[in-house]
Amino acid sequence: MVKNPSERPVLAILVGGGPAPGINGVISAATIEAINRGLKVLGIREGFRYLAEGRADKMSELSIPDVSRIHFNGGSILFTSRVNPAKNEESMANVVRVLKERKVRYLVTIGGDDTAFSAVQVARRMEGQLSVAHVPKTIDNDLPLPGFAPTFGYETARHVGVSLVKNLMEDARTTRRWVFVVSMGRQAGHLALGICLAAGATLAVIPEEFKEKGVGIDLVGRVLEGAILKRLAMDRHDGVAVIAEGILERLKPEEIHALREAARDEHGNIRLSEIDLASALKKKVTQALKDLGLEIRVVSNNIGYELRCAPPIPFDCEYTRNLGYGVVKFLLAGGTGAMVTLQGGRIVPLYFEDILDPRTGKTRIRLVETGTETYEVARKYMIRLERADLEDQEFLGKMASLTNLSPEKFKERYLPVVDLGR
Repeated sequence: MVKNPSERPVLAILVGGGPAPGINGVISAATIEAINRGLKVLGIREGFRYLAEGRADKMSELSIPDVSRIHFNGGSILFTSRVNPAKNEESMANVVRVLKERKVRYLVTIGGDDTAFSAVQVARRMEGQLSVAHVPKTIDNDLPLPGFAPTFGYETARHVGVSLVKNLMEDARTTRRWVFVVSMGRQAGHLALGICLAAGATLAVIPEEFKEKGVGIDLVGRVLEGAILKRLAMDRHDGVAVIAEGILERLKPEEIHALREAARDEHGNIRLSEIDLASALKKKVTQALKDLGLEIRVVSNNIGYELRCAPPIPFDCEYTRNLGYGVVKFLLAGGTGAMVTLQGGRIVPLYFEDILDPRTGKTRIRLVETGTETYEVARKYMIRLERADLEDQEFLGKMASLTNLSPEKFKERYLPVVDLGR
């Protein structure tokens, strides 16, 4: 241990991207382990925001008493931001200068793929003077961790999401109406599918079911229409559909006017939360069903911000403590340029060059694999139109009789959606 405090190596911690339950657990464990190993720890507020402005006044020393009990809390004591330090040369030069001035030798970044990308760029510019390690977090669960391990925060987000959807299911049953719930998930449907399966919601609709981009919103609407009609034929007037917001990334931009107007963050991502997909689908589906002769009550809902800063469940408390400890151990063993993961009870680094998509320079995205038994189980427990429903002449006739369509026209309308995801 370094005896002279002024000579202690400096480790800094920052958080980027959207919040996820368990961030404080990583901060806590990393701080405690670093201090116990003789390091000085600096907390950097709001990700790269102030570093990119060349300001060092938003960095403060963390002590063990500061962090010893924060792992129970949601949110981030260091706050967070989506500022991209690589957006221009001035911002990157400011980051490098401030880190050098504060003698930062080790940098721990906590975030998603955009934050990992930023960490890579900073490490390259520091040319060996800075060791960087990244702790992956996202409630979207879309980072390519080995063994399909969840990203921290996902299990808590799913847990809270299930509670909310269960309440909506009871409300839908009591009032005999449908609820369209849009959940977070920029490109992948893990969260929507996980909430749906665990809560026993009527169905989930995820982007992975639509293999190509440029999908018409009408096709998504027909999936929901088919589920509603099948439920009615089963004498049920209620249901809850959990829809991943990432479907917006698959739609034709011109079909949702707001998509063209939505702002983008500093990494170029459309702010999906500013597009009301639930309301757009409600309007589309209720009008389509009205044209078929049916008046169906549908309400729309969005869940996302309710999940991100929830207090972590024990799974994420334990998980993040391991990651926080492990990231410091990795750095002090001479490691750099990697994302730390927990595999079989051991901390294993995934080096950035092995997981970056060469086309984008960002971490590869882990999508829902629709050919797995996990997805098959989810589909088996959903109520949505399947090919067998349209081949059963008696049931087909029963569903068609609810509308102004003949069985043949009914089949023609809904056949394109029955094999989605298969």
